[in-house]
Amino acid sequence: MWGNKKSESEVPQPSTSAAPKAPEESASGSTKPVATSVEGKAMSTDAIRPLATTPAGTTARLGASLHVKGEISGNEDLHVDGSVEGLIQLDDRKLTVGASAKLTADVVAREVVVYGSVKGNLRARDRIEIKKDGSVVGDLTTARIMIEDGAYFKGSIEIDRSGTDSGKNIDKPAYQRAAAAAPAAAHTPAPTATSATKTS
Repeated sequence: MWGNKKSESEVPQPSTSAAPKAPEESASGSTKPVATSVEGKAMSTDAIRPLATTPAGTTARLGASLHVKGEISGNEDLHVDGSVEGLIQLDDRKLTVGASAKLTADVVAREVVVYGSVKGNLRARDRIEIKKDGSVVGDLTTARIMIEDGAYFKGSIEIDRSGTDSGKNIDKPAYQRAAAAAPAAAHTPAPTATSATKTS
């Protein structure tokens, strides 16, 4: 009775080779992945997950100890606390220049809020805000501007309301926008000069 049974040493042991096991089939007929082992380490057969995208409500941050030379472009809001030299282009997004930030850069964005220091031209389709401790040396082009008491600003301001209607003109310099509007103005009759004298 015991003579026909194989001893444990004769029972075939599972293979520890690197060949993956075939997926097991469940009662419903679908296959599910099985973990495989290579040299004793378990490996998952789950599909590689794609990189997570930033949710719409979050803001990317550039830390205070970081220094960037070059161009930053993207399609999400950005908060800068470090230093940047070059160009920041966030066409439809908001740039916040933190209190410790030092930018030597031109900026193109939908909205720019400055708490720190900026040396460069700012171009915002919607609005620019310079907070009370903020400092900007450069030219501003925007539809709306707010400069708080105590802020430092040196440069020129161009109010461009066409940027709020369509974002197409924001990338064009002022002289190109003026040239594009000139043919329409050529067909309108010149206003007649009138004079008024003050009588006492």
